[in-house]
Amino acid sequence: MKKITFIIAVLVLSFGQLKAQTKQQLSNKNSEKMDTSKEHYTFQLSDKVIRQKVSFKNRYGITLIGDLYLPKNAGNKKWSALAISGPFGAVKQQSSGLYANQMAERGFIALAFDPSYTGESGGEPRNLASPEINTEDFSAAVDFLGLQKNVDRNKIGIIGICGFGGFALNATAIDKRVKAVATTSLYDMTRVMSKGYNDSVTPEQRSKTLETLGEQRWKDAENEKPAAGPRILPETLKGDEPQFVKEYFDYYRTPRGFHVNSLNSNGAWLTTNPISFMNMPILAYVKEISPRPMLLIAGENAHSRYFSEDIFKVANEPKELIIIPNTVHVDLYDKVDVIPFDKLENFFNANLK
Repeated sequence: MKKITFIIAVLVLSFGQLKAQTKQQLSNKNSEKMDTSKEHYTFQLSDKVIRQKVSFKNRYGITLIGDLYLPKNAGNKKWSALAISGPFGAVKQQSSGLYANQMAERGFIALAFDPSYTGESGGEPRNLASPEINTEDFSAAVDFLGLQKNVDRNKIGIIGICGFGGFALNATAIDKRVKAVATTSLYDMTRVMSKGYNDSVTPEQRSKTLETLGEQRWKDAENEKPAAGPRILPETLKGDEPQFVKEYFDYYRTPRGFHVNSLNSNGAWLTTNPISFMNMPILAYVKEISPRPMLLIAGENAHSRYFSEDIFKVANEPKELIIIPNTVHVDLYDKVDVIPFDKLENFFNANLK
């Protein structure tokens, strides 16, 4: 049961097979006071960029809230545009907004948005994820961008971060309007929820997880509301957690990346959240992204690196895999000196035409 708890609680990974690391001191950032304002952003807006709050609906009628980032010199020109979301459990004031800010500074109109059931976006119950609906969220963002008078609807791409890298690839496979896609620190959430980290979950463990989820449904039905699972990240660390849990903590639970609306910073998924992920391999059609180009970016020391490498093996050309030396998973969330923004700029400039 310990492994099942980890799967649900900490980004639904099978952490039980990872060795605990030796105790270490938390970052000095932890002693700083975290900003709990909902208006707080974890990065500074570029003085070359304008940010506008926007809203749009997806195909299921859920209202999504996003931030539209535009170059200050936008004028009446038709610009290339990017839809950006992620990581899984994060909000637009965190990594996706930072990416949008950087890409707008480089000459793109960029939309960072909160997914359905998350942050400022609509959807009930709260704190829920769905492979289908979160894939649709990207296509709805494409709808919105393509209706803007200063966007060339034939020049729209997607950037997906962490678990939304998987949804970004799935959206690109099914939505031919998307001309190019890039992912950073890719996670396939359907794979990790159904098979565990490094595909380590046995058929018996999977069956037990499904039985547990079924029992939880009885409880939710009796209570007429879904139960919340355990916190994704603890208030404090004991020191013996797996190294990558410490890395998540150093982003989400410190002033570096904390946001009050972020599940990873401040909350929990519904206990039954994994159900829709268990039987739905969202990247089964990744080959159909071709002939549109794909760029996969991962950290050399990231625990998630294998997701990018495995997708690269099965995807058709044109495709490119970049491994960033001496970096871990969360380094690609916010470290602007590490994230290859120049490469992203060149990739989309070359392929959104």
